[in-house]
Amino acid sequence: MTYSIIGSGNVGTALARQFARNGIPVGIANTRGPDSLAALAAELGGNVEAMSLQDALRADTIFLAIPFLAHTAVGAALSNWEGKTIVDAMNTYGVPPEALAGKASSDVVAAAFPGAKVVKTLNQLPAKLLAMDPTENGGRRVMFVAGNDNASAATIAQLVADLGFAPILLGKVSDVGVLLERGGPLVLQNLIKLNN
Repeated sequence: MTYSIIGSGNVGTALARQFARNGIPVGIANTRGPDSLAALAAELGGNVEAMSLQDALRADTIFLAIPFLAHTAVGAALSNWEGKTIVDAMNTYGVPPEALAGKASSDVVAAAFPGAKVVKTLNQLPAKLLAMDPTENGGRRVMFVAGNDNASAATIAQLVADLGFAPILLGKVSDVGVLLERGGPLVLQNLIKLNN
């Protein structure tokens, strides 16, 4: 399984730090090119590779850590996303309601990535907290996971656990997606699951 992160702002960098901390190889890309990411990759070590956007799109699992409205440009880069999992780590802060047309944001994302399995997670904490070690006070930070494909959601939940978080599967995005959107009750909650 190969992983890449699209976006090198606060959230993308926080995700890259978690991959590096746990020794899981990941690529990171942005629209400015790999040279703009060389210093970050060097800082985080050999498990984080700066790459072009086109190379990042070859990964099996792609994390979107970009402003929400930018997802359509990424989705247009390929005509068919069959066999790929898109992890929606974005929030809809500042997005006009008409852009969502009454749908969960991840359902809007899924329409831009035809054939992909879309899973919503890693969007619930402020970037500074997302970048920190998820262990705290004898437990691990909770990370909610939702996806319309059960197998993909379970696979991403395992990856979230491998990154050090305590994943909680919520079910289908179409049923619970609004809970995981900016302004939803599960966003910006620093919940800790105690170790048994």
